[in-house]
Amino acid sequence: MLNNNPHIYLISDSTGETVSIVARSVYARFENINFNESRWALIRSNKQIDNIIKIVEEKPGMILYTMINKELEKYLQKKCVEININAHPILDSTIIALKEGFELKTKNEQIPGKQHSLSDDYFERIEALQYAIANDDGQSMEQNKADIILFGVSRTSKTPTSIYLANKGIKVANIPFVLNQEPNLSNVSKNSLVVGLFASPERLQQIRTSRLKSLKEKNKTEYINIELLEKEVIEAKKICQKNKWVTIDVTKKSIEEIAATVLEYYKIFHRKNNDK
Repeated sequence: MLNNNPHIYLISDSTGETVSIVARSVYARFENINFNESRWALIRSNKQIDNIIKIVEEKPGMILYTMINKELEKYLQKKCVEININAHPILDSTIIALKEGFELKTKNEQIPGKQHSLSDDYFERIEALQYAIANDDGQSMEQNKADIILFGVSRTSKTPTSIYLANKGIKVANIPFVLNQEPNLSNVSKNSLVVGLFASPERLQQIRTSRLKSLKEKNKTEYINIELLEKEVIEAKKICQKNKWVTIDVTKKSIEEIAATVLEYYKIFHRKNNDK
């Protein structure tokens, strides 16, 4: 039976850009079909996958994904089998077609038991990604190794921006703003640029409300209280002003735009440091 409104679920343990671009290119091949797309990026745990599976189970469709972490991929596939949902690794068919069509080998197959020799840039990106994940949301005290530190209230795109910049080989830590609490930056190097991210209270309320709905949380009313949000934004700005940190209003900015602005600040900061 023809379904003119299929549900498509895009999942990635990275920024999700690849799976989104490929999926939307494929959508264009179908006329008069309205794809209902839901997207999750930066998946890092089985619990996150469990939450997604609950949503998929309520509105069955197809999962398209890109996964670097093979253990997470296995768990995703296992959960999909349990609820009889197709989960398709979106790049695999293209990789297989190239391998079989031209009798090629992928990088992992070039030397048995070893990865193919990779550039220094590749290893820098991997190291930066590992650093971003380890130093997400103030988890680690390795801030002295950061090129950039992002500071801001919840839902100002600190994590996806950190991952985006890590893919360019830049080590980024991010620290959350906590109301009535000074951020602990005693371990920060003078060579690290600190950037404050903020958004309008109305935009934060909108994003946080959507977030709570996706998690099926109904009790965190303070999290979306507009008066508290206004207070958070004001206090976060005061901390940035006090420490003379540059700031970015992310209210109407995409991840790419935020990252580009951060990079511009970083270049200026780097030049000033080199001139000293």
